[in-house]
Amino acid sequence: MMWDVRDVCVIGLGLIGGSVLRGAKAAGRTVWGATASKEDADKARAEGFDVVTVEEALHRSAEALVVLAVPLPALPDLLRKVPAGTRLTDVTSVKGPVHDAVHRYAPEVRFVGGHPMAGTSRSGWGAGSATLFEGAAWVVTPEEADDHLNDVMRLALDLKAHVVPTTPEEHDEAVARISHLPHLLAAVLAAVGAGGGPLALALAAGSFGDGTRVAGSRPELVRAMCEGNRDALLMAVDDALGRLGAARGSLASTGGLQKTIDAGHEGRNALVSQPQRSAVSIDLSKPGALAALRNLGSRGGRVVGLNGSTATAETS
Repeated sequence: MMWDVRDVCVIGLGLIGGSVLRGAKAAGRTVWGATASKEDADKARAEGFDVVTVEEALHRSAEALVVLAVPLPALPDLLRKVPAGTRLTDVTSVKGPVHDAVHRYAPEVRFVGGHPMAGTSRSGWGAGSATLFEGAAWVVTPEEADDHLNDVMRLALDLKAHVVPTTPEEHDEAVARISHLPHLLAAVLAAVGAGGGPLALALAAGSFGDGTRVAGSRPELVRAMCEGNRDALLMAVDDALGRLGAARGSLASTGGLQKTIDAGHEGRNALVSQPQRSAVSIDLSKPGALAALRNLGSRGGRVVGLNGSTATAETS
C-alpha cells in the first residue's frame, strides 16, 4: 500500500518547531509555518521559509500534517482556530494535558500526540537545526492505530528520529523523572552554587556546568513544562527528596554516602549500557496493533522504519 507524503505546517517556530520545519524541508517535504514571534518569523523568512499568519497557515492545511509547537499555556486559544478534520500532532513536553485540551477545544480534529526528546538550553528560531532530531527518541501517544498515526511516525522517521509509542500517562510519568526533575534539580543546584559567592563560581568546573546546563533555558518555558506535569513531577520530587533525605541522614550519622553514590553509579551505567536490541515487525492494519505498539514502548522499544502498514521495530 502506498502512503501519501504529506506537506507539513508548523505553528510555532522556536527551537523545536523551527527544527521540525527545517528538517521536514530537508527531507523533501513542502513546508510552511506561522509564529506569534515577529523576530522568529523575520529570521525564518530571511532563510527562505514560507511564514504566514496562523489563520492562513491553517487554511492551507486541509491535506497537510499540522505540528503544534507552542508552549502548553498557548494551546487552548490555538486549538479553537484549528478546523475540524485537520491532521494534527504536537511536540509539547507533556502529553496528558495536551490530549485533554484537544478533546475539549478541538474534538473534531485527527490527533496523535508527539514529543521529540531533543533540545538545547537555547531557544528561538536561531537555535534550531535540521539535524536536531537525528538519533533522538520521538514519543507518540496515539489513541488508535490508523493512517494518521502512520503520517506522524513517518514525519519523525524522515527527521531521522526513532519512534517510541506509549500512553499519555506513561509518557508523563517517565519524563517527570528524566526531563522535568532534572530541570528542577538544575535550578536548585545553580542557586546553591551561586549562593556560595564569587569564589564558588570561580572554581566551578565540569560537574557544576553539566549539572546546571538546562538551568540556562528560558524560565517561562521551563515553568510551563514542569507546572504542566504537576502530578507526575510531584511523585518524582518525592522520590528525589527521599533519596536526598537518606543521604543526609547517612552523612550526618556515619559520614558515609556509599548507598547513595553506588545507586547513582548503577543508574548511570544502566543509561549508557542498554541491552542489545532485536528486530520485530508490527502490522498496523491488524486488530491489536495499538496494544502492540504501546507494549513495545513500555519495554523501551522503538519503531525505526515503516513499509506500508508494517512497522519495523527494535526491542530489548
